[in-house]
Amino acid sequence: MAHPSKRPHQPAGIPQGSVIAMLAERSQLDFELAFFQAILDKLPNYAEVLQAHAGNLTTKGLIKEGLKVDQKLVEIRAHDPMMHYQLACRYAALKQADMAIKTLRQAVELGFRDFRTMIHEREFATLRKDRRFIELLKEYGEL
Repeated sequence: MAHPSKRPHQPAGIPQGSVIAMLAERSQLDFELAFFQAILDKLPNYAEVLQAHAGNLTTKGLIKEGLKVDQKLVEIRAHDPMMHYQLACRYAALKQADMAIKTLRQAVELGFRDFRTMIHEREFATLRKDRRFIELLKEYGEL
């Protein structure tokens, strides 16, 4: 039985060194990163592609690169609470507590109300004992 995380051998009939052969050897994640980047090179403000790209960058462990994408999303969708929430997650993952709290507050002020998710968010583990995080929750009646 083939291991699901491994690519199969190059299919017969695909010339060695061809573009198709190169694509066949790439992981799905690497393919999507290159694909979305190619779209963003032509359409830099395509919000849905930016969101998918940010998620892929995070999965790949490229947190700082994802931060730039999330910052751009907040510029493009300044009134979208979810964009601010995702940016706050990114700041928290980078251990930038001040920016995480500030951005999280903006998300809540814009209407983000999924406090249960916020309380259990993996990236916010370092913020849970921060008095500003606790005050934010208390201010909105969640503690």
